[in-house]
Amino acid sequence: MFWLDVGVLVVCTVAVGVLALFGAHRLLLLLRAGGSRATAPPRQPLDPKRLPRVTVQLPIFNERCVVERLLNAVEALDWPGDRLQVQVLDDSTDDTSLLVQGAVERAQGRGLDIQWIHRTDRAGYKAGALQAALPEAQGEFLALFDADFIPRPDFLRRVIPHFTPEIGMLQARWGHLNREGSVLARLQAILLDAHFVVEQSARAGSGLWFNFNGTAGVWRRKAVVDAGGWSADTLTEDLDLSYRAQLAGWRFGFLPEVVVPAELPEDMTSFKMQQFRWAKGGIQTACKILPRVFRARVPRRVKWEATAHLCSNLAYPFLVCVAVLLPLSISARARIAPAWMAWIDPVVFVFATLSVVLFFLDWTGLLDALKTALRPFVIGWLGLPSEIVATLRETIQGGWDADIDADGQPDLVIWNQRELVVLRGHHRAGF
Repeated sequence: MFWLDVGVLVVCTVAVGVLALFGAHRLLLLLRAGGSRATAPPRQPLDPKRLPRVTVQLPIFNERCVVERLLNAVEALDWPGDRLQVQVLDDSTDDTSLLVQGAVERAQGRGLDIQWIHRTDRAGYKAGALQAALPEAQGEFLALFDADFIPRPDFLRRVIPHFTPEIGMLQARWGHLNREGSVLARLQAILLDAHFVVEQSARAGSGLWFNFNGTAGVWRRKAVVDAGGWSADTLTEDLDLSYRAQLAGWRFGFLPEVVVPAELPEDMTSFKMQQFRWAKGGIQTACKILPRVFRARVPRRVKWEATAHLCSNLAYPFLVCVAVLLPLSISARARIAPAWMAWIDPVVFVFATLSVVLFFLDWTGLLDALKTALRPFVIGWLGLPSEIVATLRETIQGGWDADIDADGQPDLVIWNQRELVVLRGHHRAGF
């Protein structure tokens, strides 16, 4: 019985330790996101008479409910017709193909350079469709949209100017058309918003490698070719290509202010299939790419961040292990473990649990609200002056303004529908 207790304690401690490491990584991303929030690469001036040619690629499969909406949005893109090519990569096996064929013919009649590329074998799935269409893509840049996304007309005008010669891909942020459609949709929105606002922002702002999210982004065609093109040997072809392109020396950019709305899966079956594909594909990419990453001549912090990124789904089996062994571990520790081991629990809680909670609170603004609520107590405890000069209760329009007082200190005026507050701080305290 003694050795069984020891074995349970060792396995559970190792599993909890691994979860604590993943939690510490989340906390590090949160700190990086706060300290170096991603900013868009500088805009480059574009000559209206010499705009680059752009190919918009639309991989679809049995998307009869949304495909016409997507085609209408793409046709409305604000880009010269002689500089725009559209490829509809249709692997559908239902009546979606008939809808697409008719919509493409009508768009061609209106003068849009659009091709319908229909495959029946589906070799390589999405990656196979993109790779098969690459030789026919005439654009210097390749914009990709899945069927449930709706790019706004100014998408290309806002993204293309940010391409500098060393940038191979620019990723926009995902929006959510049906965020309030169901509890499942709201939970997915939280997860995805945290991914973009914290993870992608932290990696991009810190000069670390990050990935193309499979849609709502623009690739430089040369970067795709230099990386070896699309490959179907993993389920996450976007993640695989992203790391191969960065290994080839290309830099990526993240544009958090460019948002492309999309629909979230609202049924559990679609959500589970999506998560399965992302988890399995992430591990496949880690096995394929990490040896090349560690052999590459890149900074060590890039290598370790790539490891944490690509192996993040390993946290789930360790979490299952802890859930199964925790009752046995508690009883075993009560029998054989020394009392000082209880001090491990708060440390593990902070890194394995609290850091993840803060990670998902950050994007919602709740973390800033918490800081704002605690700010008066901290300022008062430290004895830092912050004087309220006047409070005028009045019903006026909401907003804020700033003025420079005679002493050279700014007065911040904040007003809402009920009150006007004038704050004068002789010493600003950061918190």
